[in-house]
Amino acid sequence: MDMTHDKRKAALGVPDNALSMLTDLQKIALRRIENFGWQLKFIRHPSFEPPLVVVENSTGVNIGVLEEDGGVNLNPQIILRD
Repeated sequence: MDMTHDKRKAALGVPDNALSMLTDLQKIALRRIENFGWQLKFIRHPSFEPPLVVVENSTGVNIGVLEEDGGVNLNPQIILRD
């Protein structure tokens, strides 16, 4: 997993306990897409909402969001910071 740091805090973008934050269906989906070169990029924790699980492809060009039901949204409506 990529250990990218969250630039707003001293926290890791992908914490050591990342898998414990995912639903069972997200874990299955993550294992499936890792076979195609995708990896967990970071997890956002919006207030009063489930964690937002962001993945990226092996080139780092494409991103997606792992939905709670295990679906992969390849056209997420999120804003990424540099």
